[in-house]
Amino acid sequence: MSKINELFNEKINVINVGIESFKEDMLKQNASVTHLEWMPPGRGNPEIIAALDKLEEQTIADKIEAANKLAVERIVNSQPVLIGFDQAINVVPGMTKTTILHAGPPITWDKMNGPMKGAVTGALVFEGLAKNIEEAEKLAASGEITFSPCHEHNCVGSMAGVTSASMFMHIVENKTYGNIAYTNLSEQLSKILRMGANDESVVNRLIWMRDVLGPILRDAMKISENGIDLRLMLAQALHMGDECHNRNIAGTTLLIQALTPLIIQTDFTTEQKKEVFEFIASSDYFSGPTWMALCKCALDAAHGIENSTVVTTMARNGVEFGIRISGIAGNTWFTGPAQKVIGPMFAGYKPEDSGLDIGDSAITETYGIGGFAMATAPAIVALVGGTVEDAISFSTKMKEITTTENQNVTIPLLNFMGIPTGIDVRKVIQTGIMPIINTAIAHKDAGIGMIGAGITNPPVEAFEKAILALSENIN
Repeated sequence: MSKINELFNEKINVINVGIESFKEDMLKQNASVTHLEWMPPGRGNPEIIAALDKLEEQTIADKIEAANKLAVERIVNSQPVLIGFDQAINVVPGMTKTTILHAGPPITWDKMNGPMKGAVTGALVFEGLAKNIEEAEKLAASGEITFSPCHEHNCVGSMAGVTSASMFMHIVENKTYGNIAYTNLSEQLSKILRMGANDESVVNRLIWMRDVLGPILRDAMKISENGIDLRLMLAQALHMGDECHNRNIAGTTLLIQALTPLIIQTDFTTEQKKEVFEFIASSDYFSGPTWMALCKCALDAAHGIENSTVVTTMARNGVEFGIRISGIAGNTWFTGPAQKVIGPMFAGYKPEDSGLDIGDSAITETYGIGGFAMATAPAIVALVGGTVEDAISFSTKMKEITTTENQNVTIPLLNFMGIPTGIDVRKVIQTGIMPIINTAIAHKDAGIGMIGAGITNPPVEAFEKAILALSENIN
């Protein structure tokens, strides 16, 4: 019998590269198959490959490496400190009484999805600019309201991201570089404005947050002499089992531990303080926005470094996913279509009920926590799906598309590896590995709220557009 014929009489062990459907055919033939996910750089697009080739020219590559080293040094060396709380109208650059900030890249009212429209109309009622949701819809469409991305005002916002003038904001100062970032407060429950819910209970909660919670936190932080070191607290939270995007049990415990001695010294009534403590205890997400402001504060310090290919923003508005790149200063966005989020749904809901990926909270992954640090929080898989092995794999895999490890914030389970930091557009395009994001799922329609959580990735189109722009801007 020839050697070739012998081959067909033995069990075949196959490594399948590229098209996954080939694996299924071989499995049907009783072969043992290992599938290797691979695609050519830039998906084989000649224009993208030419851009990559240009960026790999030695003189240009040297400039990029120097710029990226500076960018990640700024991210790693940033020391974001919570220094106060105040209403957006008092502190956020460019905020007016008729301004509504939203998550993700720029979008107009007519193109917003259900959750964002729900949040916008609820905010307009909360601000007293409209008497009810129907009147708010007409006002939003009238041209009298200014819509602008949170990121373009030194802000970040969870899910729909909607921020209006009266909302209280975290004020986070980068003690290393002096810049400041803001984000509003957690509403705690699942039926909330940031998820697109907007009924009377949602508006009444926002009013209480404006009149009681916000002022108490504001006055409490006025008592603090040095503020709250958020980077240190973040590192502690990760060592206690959080990834600080969707799991925040430890982080919220640490934050309220720091705030409590300050809160009890304020002049508010015992009943009001009790309400605040009960509200914070109602959900572990209270510290979620705090970490978003920390990440925004550090990444903004790295934005605008000539020749850098480091990603400083990832954000979604429910229609488009946008990124910003350090080496392209200002508010230039590179976008692609928002993706589906795959994960467990709350009882009674189906995947087809889901809105597309939305929110500024991917700033956490841009910094290196959240999905990038899932190995710190194996319990997160109960919320977003997958396995513990998946969580560990995500953190390891993200090293392939980042520039360095941030040793200020480490992952104990991976031998205290620093979180993967400094997403490099070139590496994303070269490897085909997309950043991993864990996130909540809002219902596709306005007025309902959160219906699940899961895993998603950015669209490759955003990174392809960025690599083309970088190749034109770097000389």
